[in-house]
Amino acid sequence: MSTIELKQELHDYINQGDEKFVKIFYEMAKAYAEQLQQDKLITESEENIKAGRISNLDETQKIINSWNV
Repeated sequence: MSTIELKQELHDYINQGDEKFVKIFYEMAKAYAEQLQQDKLITESEENIKAGRISNLDETQKIINSWNV
C-alpha cells in the first residue's frame, strides 16, 4: 500500500472513529512526533560531542541565564 493510500485510510479511520478513538490516535501520533524530535536532538548532541563542540558548566550557565532576559 502506498503512502497516499495509507494516509487516506487513516483519514477514513479518523472520520469514522468515536471520540475515544480520535483522542487515543491523537496522543499516539503526538507521542511519535515528539519522540522523533527528541531523537533528532540526541543525534545532534552526540555529533557535537564527537566534534568537540561542548561547553563547561560556567559557559552553560551563562547560556541558560541569557534565556531568562
